[in-house]
Amino acid sequence: MIITNEFLSQIHDDINAIRCFVDPDATQKQIDELNAQIDNPNLWDNPDAARVLLQKKSGLERTLGELYQMESEYTNLTDLYALAPDDPDITDAIVKLAETAHKAKFITLFREPADKDGAFLFIQAGAGGTEAQDWAQMLSRMYARWAERHGYSCEVIEEHEGDTAGIKNITYRISGERAYGWLKNEIGVHRLVRISPFNANGKRQTSFASVDVWPDIDDTIEIEINDKDLRIDTYRASGAGGQHVNKTDSAVRITHMPTGVVVTCQNERSQIQNKEMAMKMLRSKLYELEMQKRAEAEDAAKAAQKKIEWGSQIRNYVLYPYQLVKDVRTGTEKTDSDAVLDGDLDDFMLALLQRG
Repeated sequence: MIITNEFLSQIHDDINAIRCFVDPDATQKQIDELNAQIDNPNLWDNPDAARVLLQKKSGLERTLGELYQMESEYTNLTDLYALAPDDPDITDAIVKLAETAHKAKFITLFREPADKDGAFLFIQAGAGGTEAQDWAQMLSRMYARWAERHGYSCEVIEEHEGDTAGIKNITYRISGERAYGWLKNEIGVHRLVRISPFNANGKRQTSFASVDVWPDIDDTIEIEINDKDLRIDTYRASGAGGQHVNKTDSAVRITHMPTGVVVTCQNERSQIQNKEMAMKMLRSKLYELEMQKRAEAEDAAKAAQKKIEWGSQIRNYVLYPYQLVKDVRTGTEKTDSDAVLDGDLDDFMLALLQRG
């Protein structure tokens, strides 16, 4: 491949776009502030908060390190190319750097304040009993594998098993830099078409499950919640667990009466911890509702895109009579459905982020 000046200029422009978005001085200041908090000897009195701080610091350091590495490689490779333009190793390295810079520039698509945060992801089986509950479990594995591919932690907050197979619903807490920015456009109904493994006649079956996502906002974002607006119920946790689970009313359900938002948590070790996590989920959900209200005021069409409505699927997963996963909003499609169900979702997410 011949490396033109235009090709080198495009790499330079991509790296500069990343630098403007990252703002190295501001990012380093954030890292320094986090280090000061991490040095607090009382940090691990709250392990959950400590984990969030460490993950946030790690994400910022990784982003800054990747920027500095690309800038260094660009300087070195352009100098080497000027001396030896016919060296194939140098040419290949420049092409590889161009691909890296182009992919890294995608972080500039995360423009909303909460895009940098982690996420809560909720999957609900649709009507259809075992078929839909099995599909919901397939989706839960798909998102867990996607999170693993991105180096995110994926914690089960609440899960209800299906009557004979699969799950009725599940709530994940996905922690890591920009998890919400990636996942926010997954909200909606997901439709599966396949030969049913639960039907002795081998008939084709269509199943539905819904996905909801809201940001795992940090304590710097203030959300006003009045105690008088809350109804807090405790109940006995269900499902697998240790000696404590299933023996006491440790699970917590919080209803925010003005909005009707309900959040539940049962997987922490105590009722107090479950209540703390449920309150965190409630704050995050109310924040997301407020963002949706603003979106409706600014752009009704974009706001409607985020609503969950049965019968208006955002993506079809066809496993029979052919294999095809297609996003109905962008037309993005993949024929390797096994890879998609194993977490290969980035192309679908990027298409929506680029559309804006």
